[in-house]
Amino acid sequence: AGNMRLLRALLCLWLLAQAAWASRVRTRRELAPGLYEHGVYDAGGSYCQRGDVCCHGRDDGCTVPYHDTLCYCDLFCNRTVSDCCPDFWEYCLGIPAPFPKAPGCARAGRNFPTGATYRENCNLCTCGPGGQWQCEDHACLMDGELIDAINRGNYGWRAANYSQFWGMTLEDGIRHRLGTFRPSPTVMNMNEMHMNMDSNEVLPRHFDAAAKWPGMIHEPLDQGNCAGSWAFSTAAVASDRISIHSMGHMTPALSPQNLLSCDTRNQRGCSGGRLDGAWWYLRRRGVVTDECYPFTSQESQPAAQPCMMHSRSTGRGKRQATARCPNPQTHANEIYQSTPA
Repeated sequence: AGNMRLLRALLCLWLLAQAAWASRVRTRRELAPGLYEHGVYDAGGSYCQRGDVCCHGRDDGCTVPYHDTLCYCDLFCNRTVSDCCPDFWEYCLGIPAPFPKAPGCARAGRNFPTGATYRENCNLCTCGPGGQWQCEDHACLMDGELIDAINRGNYGWRAANYSQFWGMTLEDGIRHRLGTFRPSPTVMNMNEMHMNMDSNEVLPRHFDAAAKWPGMIHEPLDQGNCAGSWAFSTAAVASDRISIHSMGHMTPALSPQNLLSCDTRNQRGCSGGRLDGAWWYLRRRGVVTDECYPFTSQESQPAAQPCMMHSRSTGRGKRQATARCPNPQTHANEIYQSTPA
């Protein structure tokens, strides 16, 4: 008797599980709500006609892709609120659709449904319910009208469309392509230096450092989308000064990455920094060459690259490296320091 009661209990549990499973399946398949709260309105298209499928009755093997959704025939073929298949009423039933068709938006000779998007430079445009494109109004880093206006004038140079900047907003450009913060109040409050020229001195109308010091002025480096101009400009100026003061005997191209990764005192790496801090580091700690410690931080990122090059004091203000170059192909890991900026 005990075994029979146990068997009946197990049978009841099995039947309840089957009923629950059937209910769940029925809820998911037959009682599924419309894809959207008010159904999917006509986005244009001849889905039923193109496949010559009107889906009479339930057919689990029949599906039609619609936007980013896979529509089963038993979910869209005979609904009263709306229909997943745009031309169901006209093609399958031969009657007008029971809702007004959305006008859509035209672009380049094509009609796009409500909700469609396209990108115009740095602004995203969306097809609105009224059939009009609604576009963002960001100032773009590259402005075609500004380029044309500059090139119509006689300024001695021509503007061009640099493709790596296209699609970026002006705000993105300021955030990722610049990166030098205002110096500290101590630096901002320094006294001005006044130079008195002799009466017979005349300033030249033009001055080119590369012509004045041939072979001692370095090529500029590309900082990419790293807001590290504070490190790049400091490394570039220091490189040229070392070359000029050594009369060309030393022409090192100093490493911005050394500053970006290792000068972390109140600095933010590829998210910005201060020039006075960079010059302080160059004076007190020193940096290696770009060949020894090449630039790797192409993108602005919260987590800065860990410092891979440290130095120790050897007395009288001089320092030497305590590790090999991050670039294993280079063996010269000399530390270069500067006098006060």
